[in-house]
Amino acid sequence: MAAPPFSALLLLVCAPGLCTARQVKVPRGPVYRVEGSSVSIPCNVSGYEGPPIQNFEWFVYRPGAPDISIAIASTKDSAFAYAVFAQRVSSRDVYIHRVSGDSVELRIQRLRSEDAGVYECYTPTTDAKFLGSYSDKITVKVIPDTLQVSSTGTSKGRLSSPPPLQLHLLEGRELHLSCLAQADSAQHTHLSVSFGVGRETLQDILSIRRDSCVEPGLYSERYLNDEIRVEKSDNSTFKLVISRLRPQDAGTYHCTAAQWIQDPDGDWQKITEKSSVLAQVSVQTVDSQLKVSSSPQELHIQSGDMVEMVCNVSMLVPPPPDLTFSVGWWVTTNMDSPAMLVSSVSADGMVQLGEQYTSRDVGTRHISLEKISPTPGSYRLRIYYAQPSDTGSYSCQVTAFVSYPGGRLEEVSRKTSPSLRVLMRPQDIILNAFAQLQSTSIYRDDTAVLLCNVSVNAPPSSLHAAVSWWVELAEEEPQKRTERQLASVTRQGVSETGTHASAAKLSMDKVEADCYRLRLYNVQPEDEGSYRCVVTAWVQYPDGSWYNAASVKSNSIKLYPYARARDLLLIPVIVGFASALVVGITILSTVTCCYIRRLRVRKR
Repeated sequence: MAAPPFSALLLLVCAPGLCTARQVKVPRGPVYRVEGSSVSIPCNVSGYEGPPIQNFEWFVYRPGAPDISIAIASTKDSAFAYAVFAQRVSSRDVYIHRVSGDSVELRIQRLRSEDAGVYECYTPTTDAKFLGSYSDKITVKVIPDTLQVSSTGTSKGRLSSPPPLQLHLLEGRELHLSCLAQADSAQHTHLSVSFGVGRETLQDILSIRRDSCVEPGLYSERYLNDEIRVEKSDNSTFKLVISRLRPQDAGTYHCTAAQWIQDPDGDWQKITEKSSVLAQVSVQTVDSQLKVSSSPQELHIQSGDMVEMVCNVSMLVPPPPDLTFSVGWWVTTNMDSPAMLVSSVSADGMVQLGEQYTSRDVGTRHISLEKISPTPGSYRLRIYYAQPSDTGSYSCQVTAFVSYPGGRLEEVSRKTSPSLRVLMRPQDIILNAFAQLQSTSIYRDDTAVLLCNVSVNAPPSSLHAAVSWWVELAEEEPQKRTERQLASVTRQGVSETGTHASAAKLSMDKVEADCYRLRLYNVQPEDEGSYRCVVTAWVQYPDGSWYNAASVKSNSIKLYPYARARDLLLIPVIVGFASALVVGITILSTVTCCYIRRLRVRKR
């Protein structure tokens, strides 16, 4: 049997720096721990002589017999424990953990109520003399476990939680999970509460520390954006709120509460911790619930009719309040062309027309897109005064967004309806153009008059013709020849002119209902070339928009400015004068040269 511990101090008065003495230390008590929890009591020795690895022995004095020591465990003797601790030491429920050669911890894995008492750490001497202290004591108090954690309020004393909720929620909806955490303790303790989600591993979402500070975990960015928060309705009820669920939020949600107490040394110790499963949450994606269709399947119309089609947006479950939609109608005129936007309405209600419906050539079409039923709703597209260019395959594209504070939108689904066909009986418009010179012979400095005769089989009142004149000049190299526009008369009858090759003026006007005249003033040789007119027939609809019904190019006519007779008579005169001038200069040069040569001979 081990020697009894020294309960008294052996005192030695020494001059500072002349001697050292053994000193054993344990933390200052008392410490409070919860029944069923673990406790670790450190003990270290200093100022000793002998080997660096010191032995330690632990004893306990129970409140019922404060003068009787009960041996617990020893680092030297495995059979040191009294019978009350022998089985627990053997099963490692109670053991000594060596931290270093002169430091150990007494560890009790699961405290019992009878473990309360005064614990003494004793070190057998290895010193030459008995100097200093050989033991130290700490009081351990075991308090009952009153911590309760559950998903909802439970009756007092009930420690088990009801079965977890099975929640099936739509993406974008709010998740509310309540956790009851309370402890009825006579000591001053604090609680910390954390919410976590389990998938492959349990991950913390949000925690309330023992000092009441909130600490974000897995979703710190979402917490900062106020998408995740924790609310405290009373002293014991904590609520986790995820404002807009995402598919990755699916999992098993837990609530973990811990009870903390402050030891005499000022450190906070977690004395117990419990968890409860709150709910098993599955998140249905918006994409899996969103349905998009269009009606009717086919439309047969005539030019000028109103076209009406509806895009039906529905969901298998009611949509969340933060879910919003943008809808756009697209048309494909043929298999090889890309889809073009007709009209769209954004998530914030702004309507936009496609570029081809607001161009300078066609004007602004009368097209409307409106929502005609509650969310998610139906969206009606109307095209007033349909044109032949409106035929094609139409489909509606719906994009679903979850809206966040600050106006941020996050796309969660995009679907397109089956296409519907819009068919129109084609308009038979035959358009012809014939170009001619008013005079077969054009001379330089004359005014050339070119006529463009237009014929069309449609009633004149329904068509507006736009006519332009083009030229391909003869003086340009054949591989570089290109047509350029000289003048035009718009569909509104406005004349737009420039200059021709010789930089002289020109004009264009409408002389008859089906005849357009181009006049080139003061034509010159550089105006020689091939001329033609181009005619475009436009139909104007009641909404002020225009449709290009037909276009045709006329035949080419050759313009060759002839030289006048007076200009031809000058040619012999000019040639004769030039020849005489050359002969005279030659004779004069020859005579001068011979005269100078003779003068040189005479001087010699």
